[in-house]
Amino acid sequence: MKPVVVTDIARVETPVIGALGGHGVATVHEAMGRSGLVGASLRPIQNGIRIAGSAVTVLCWPGDNLMIHAAVEQCREGDILVVTTTSPSLDGSFGELFATALQHRGVRGLVTTGGVRDVAELRAMGFPVWSAAVNAQGTVKATAGSVNVPITVGGAVVRPGDVIVADDDGVLCVPRPAARGALEAADARVAREEESRAAYRTGELSLDRNRLRGVLAGLGVRYLTAAEYEAGDGSG
Repeated sequence: MKPVVVTDIARVETPVIGALGGHGVATVHEAMGRSGLVGASLRPIQNGIRIAGSAVTVLCWPGDNLMIHAAVEQCREGDILVVTTTSPSLDGSFGELFATALQHRGVRGLVTTGGVRDVAELRAMGFPVWSAAVNAQGTVKATAGSVNVPITVGGAVVRPGDVIVADDDGVLCVPRPAARGALEAADARVAREEESRAAYRTGELSLDRNRLRGVLAGLGVRYLTAAEYEAGDGSG
């Protein structure tokens, strides 16, 4: 692929993004059929923060942050910068100066398969980051990559304009064409969970509510007293 900067990406409507963010990573992931997670390798540098926004994607060469500089210009309010490299690299390609420029443009945070530095400053300024490493190792600005092209982030393909949801549970990518359907499914899941929550508060067991006793029986699980177990009734 030749290096490019795509300038006119489509984005999901702000209310849909906000509602998906309100539900959080785990709920939307389940509602989407357990798809879209980038995986456990990316972790937040902060606690208790949840964001959602439109992906501005960046493909850099390892050890080089030139295309992050190019991507800042393409960001607008409500976006999330999503960065990866052509081959694995944990160099600290992002720090407080980038965050300052992005925060001015209304960018909600960073997701990167690489490393970040200036972590104390990033936390102090309230700029959320999900990264694969914290690493003071610097980078150069010498090799062309691309902005706003499809990239692979962990286990997910992220396309420009996809909805990114990130919180303490990880990072989720909701494909832009599927965003409204994912929201409807998440709304329905939340309603079901509230019904279950109310039932559990009255003492109902999840075994009964989810009809799991039959599942246990079908798998051969037996209920024994302690005396029966000690007598060897559970060994066969």
